[in-house]
Amino acid sequence: MAVASEAADGPLRLGVLGCSGFARRRMLPAMAAHPGVRLHAVASRSAERAAATATPFGARPVVGYGELLADPELDAVYLPLPAALHAPWVEAALSAGKHVLAEKPLTTDPGQTRALLARARSLGLVLHENTLFVHHGQHAVVRRLLAEGAIGELRALHAAFTVPAPAPGDIRYDPELGGGCLADIGLYPVRAAVHLLGTGLDVVGAVLSSAPGQRVETSGAALLRRADGVTAQLTFGMEHAYRSRYELWGSEGRITVDRAFTPAADHRPGLLVERADGTRTLTLPAEDQAVAALTAFADSVHEGKGGADNEADLLAQAELLTRIRRAAGG
Repeated sequence: MAVASEAADGPLRLGVLGCSGFARRRMLPAMAAHPGVRLHAVASRSAERAAATATPFGARPVVGYGELLADPELDAVYLPLPAALHAPWVEAALSAGKHVLAEKPLTTDPGQTRALLARARSLGLVLHENTLFVHHGQHAVVRRLLAEGAIGELRALHAAFTVPAPAPGDIRYDPELGGGCLADIGLYPVRAAVHLLGTGLDVVGAVLSSAPGQRVETSGAALLRRADGVTAQLTFGMEHAYRSRYELWGSEGRITVDRAFTPAADHRPGLLVERADGTRTLTLPAEDQAVAALTAFADSVHEGKGGADNEADLLAQAELLTRIRRAAGG
């Protein structure tokens, strides 16, 4: 096994397996601007696509994913391939001695997710799922407010993430590539429930629906329950008006977070706290959650932390996604 040879004090030399629109639009600019990361190379099956993606960021274009993994100068890879391709290429990257930042979901099967995390730990390599929003500071403030009793005893979470319909031919419509709104869109409110309520959640019921002519689910909802009776009502879909929001209801008030999952880097969050004695808005600094996720990944690598820093949450998320599909009859 060729082990990554990153310098302890230097930037993390990062390669990219694939040229997805999200990678080009969001992650590559964040990598290029991050002082702790050096965008080293971008691989595609197409020489033209690799060059078009890599050149604007000063990276080396590479033809073929295996060719990039064989690069001895590479410390880590970012993997924005379709979800169904994650497991084999994460395994290949780990076997090549590279740390891995994989787009969400890490895999489409909890057993595969568990096995890959164990493999990373055994090799002393970092494996993170690139769920950006959990790295945004607004959610840490929300958890602090809950701990301080700002809305009394927590009763329920209501979370929604919905987006307009993708263009025809989008990979999210292809079941062979891991498409469907549950893993791609529903993951966000599911992870919010885990992030805010903990890992001990059961699925009480769920619904998944498909738009006419589609082979994947395009909308859904789920009801989760914690042992103490706290519930999470989740709505998600990709044939809707845009919504990215959650509310926490307590015995004495409510916290509302708008633009909860995909805030722009220059967005200043305003957390709304409502109580019987008045309403206040906590305005927080703007924050780039892509940069924050890269920072967490690079820090884990430099600190020698194998596996994932939030492994329990990641596994709980994977299990819940599977149980929601099962509860919906999928």
